[in-house]
Amino acid sequence: MATLGLLATSGGAATASPDYELAYWTMNEPPGSRTMRDVTGHGFDGRIGRDVAVGLRSGDRIAYGFERLEPDTPPTRPGHVVIVPDDDRLDPGDRDYAIGMRLRTRDHFGNIVQKGQATVPGGSFKLQIPNGRVQCWFRGSRTSLLVTAPKPINDGQWHTVRCERTRDGVTLIVDQRVVASRAGWTGTIANSWPISIGGKTNCDQVDVGCDYFAGDIDYIAVDVDDPGW
Repeated sequence: MATLGLLATSGGAATASPDYELAYWTMNEPPGSRTMRDVTGHGFDGRIGRDVAVGLRSGDRIAYGFERLEPDTPPTRPGHVVIVPDDDRLDPGDRDYAIGMRLRTRDHFGNIVQKGQATVPGGSFKLQIPNGRVQCWFRGSRTSLLVTAPKPINDGQWHTVRCERTRDGVTLIVDQRVVASRAGWTGTIANSWPISIGGKTNCDQVDVGCDYFAGDIDYIAVDVDDPGW
């Protein structure tokens, strides 16, 4: 399993979290692969952009690499992004919902993973890393909640990041420690957009930046409390 059902808080206590693994992309495919496999068997395979480095080795880990591209500088590079086609089962809906991953970067910008963009109907969510600090944002039918890590992690080392949305609020966990949270209920999130990894899909690098991520990602997992089937 990529994630844990119980995670340590900043005070050392345990907190319950969504633990049904809906999707798990190990990102272990060999060089030249263009399909990102969902190993849960639920069929959420993705399309790997031609500019994504696949099969990067780091010790006992294999990862995808995303090169550094200047922010808000044309042209767009759609091949920099991995796309998981839209599926209603991947929407948070009204469920407790969590996204976990392991990554490393030395840069200070970029959208890591998202479904939808800021103004799309149905809401959206994303994890990004402005100023080297991970942010987690859920926008639902009732409100938007944004949480930001207090310390940057763009030190070139591997870190685990997990973002959880429940009816109690949004929680950000870095290296298995709760680092930020906000109380509240976002409401339903359900849109017709794909999950994109490494940047936006609808952008022009002029009026709308693509926010391309720079760094390596070892895995991404989506957990829920109720699979919905």
